[in-house]
Amino acid sequence: MIKIVLASRNKKKINELRGLIKDAFKSEIEVLSLDDIGVYGEIEENGKTFEENAICKASVPAKYGYIGVADDSGLCVDALGGEPGIYSARYSGGDDEDNNDLILKKLENETNRKAKYVCAIACVFPDHSKDFVVKGECYGQILHERCGDKGFGYDPLFYYEPFGKTFAEIELSKKNEVSHRGVAMRHFINELSKVLK
Repeated sequence: MIKIVLASRNKKKINELRGLIKDAFKSEIEVLSLDDIGVYGEIEENGKTFEENAICKASVPAKYGYIGVADDSGLCVDALGGEPGIYSARYSGGDDEDNNDLILKKLENETNRKAKYVCAIACVFPDHSKDFVVKGECYGQILHERCGDKGFGYDPLFYYEPFGKTFAEIELSKKNEVSHRGVAMRHFINELSKVLK
């Protein structure tokens, strides 16, 4: 059985990615977390792009002899020049609620509410022979107030027009069909299928 280590400690993110990988590969792949392989402490993300940060994180399990997989994702708001971007998770220095408050404050008098979620997923092999990075994007609008209690991050503010709802109002399975992470994961699964053949 092939072992893949997701370089993340975000339990919701791990469950989301684990579900998608299991659906695609059934029992051929065992998905582990950093804690499962005894890697603790924070991974320094010093990249300037989502892709660079994803590679940074995925390289850690690869050093321990595992196939490392990591995503770096975030929200890019047009009116804020692409902010919060790679700093999405730590934008306010607080938690998800604080981040959402800061976005709302910064967009207070702004009519352009266009935004996109971006996700880059890196796969790094111990010998670096088959490394790859894929990307997914999803476009929406930032609402003036939160809606819904599902999801995480900026989901309560991210309105997805084709569904007429925010990402925090839709079921995870529906979100995975259209989200930046869902799109990137499908690209990732296609690439992984090719390199593991």
